[in-house]
Amino acid sequence: MLGPEAVITHEPGMADLVPSEAASRRFIDAAGVTSFPKVLRRRLDLFFADQKISPKADTMMWAKVTIGLAVLAGSWITLYLVRPGPWAFVALYLLGGLAQTFLLLNIAHDSNHNAVSSRPFVNKTLNYVFDLCGISSYMWRILHHRGHHSCINLQGEDDAISGRGIFRFTPHESRTPWHRFQHIYALVVYALFSLDYVFVRDFQCFFFPMHEYLKRTRHPLSEYAVLFAGKGFYVTYMLVLPVLILAKSPLLVAGAFLLVHLVIGLSVTLVFQTTHTIDSTYFPSDRGEFDNGVYHILATTADYATENPIVGWLAGGLNHHVVHHLCPYVCHTHYARLTRIVRETAAEFGVPYRQHPTMARAIRHHLLLLKKLGNED
Repeated sequence: MLGPEAVITHEPGMADLVPSEAASRRFIDAAGVTSFPKVLRRRLDLFFADQKISPKADTMMWAKVTIGLAVLAGSWITLYLVRPGPWAFVALYLLGGLAQTFLLLNIAHDSNHNAVSSRPFVNKTLNYVFDLCGISSYMWRILHHRGHHSCINLQGEDDAISGRGIFRFTPHESRTPWHRFQHIYALVVYALFSLDYVFVRDFQCFFFPMHEYLKRTRHPLSEYAVLFAGKGFYVTYMLVLPVLILAKSPLLVAGAFLLVHLVIGLSVTLVFQTTHTIDSTYFPSDRGEFDNGVYHILATTADYATENPIVGWLAGGLNHHVVHHLCPYVCHTHYARLTRIVRETAAEFGVPYRQHPTMARAIRHHLLLLKKLGNED
């Protein structure tokens, strides 16, 4: 009999955003006892029971939390204690930006999936890493759970493939003349991703929502307060204080700020886009194409560089993306071992498992998809 910490299928949480455990298991239990989804889920569950370990954060994960927060705090403390010259200022400022990128991919993403701890308070506290980086953790959670995990690669529902007129990410979306160049301008636009989130996207989703589920949602007043407080705090410590306290040129601070966001935007976007929008993943026309969610995940999701521990360490395990969608409440430091189970079980049942040996190869195939979708109906 598996204990609650060993069963990794799903956890109840935000009932309107995340499928409940009972709802998730209905899709799995509908299959036969020896079916691929049933066998795969049982093997994933048994991994933690057999190893007698928790699916939540291990020592490595807590080390990453400590390192990420220490580097971010240390870079800013050093800025104010040392009061460096322009070049050293930019270097330390950029180091803080790299720490933000690391925290977003490794800590904030896991905590918003309740994957860090079985204690809600711990996950909730770490959720605010998003707000510390200028992004609404509340809105990101809604968009990521309701607008992605529940509808992977579905046109009109999956927020991650919403090109907002700039990109055509799916064959079900109409093509425009400028899309023929999207594989050329993609990386430039991706670099602006985090700037868009900080200054445009969050406010748009709160006050001018495009998705129906956002229009129907009544956000708590407290979340409006957190939105404005978080943005104000971020702009203050990133832009205002270096000018007022360190007497740095506004142009220098603005340039360093832009550089940080170019790094964050490009890094985060490529980590995610290379897992769903490549030339070998599938784009369903509706939710009913697969009789089981496991098949949907395997068809629409791809891994990359799964044998490279450095990529996994820096990218928060998101290169093991199939496992992430199968086990979103599991801490990413366990993903590498679970990926081997998925790969072996898929091969055993003849189910396609998509992967690229390197991140560079995954990026190339993402750009190939953009080129194809930009030139073909």
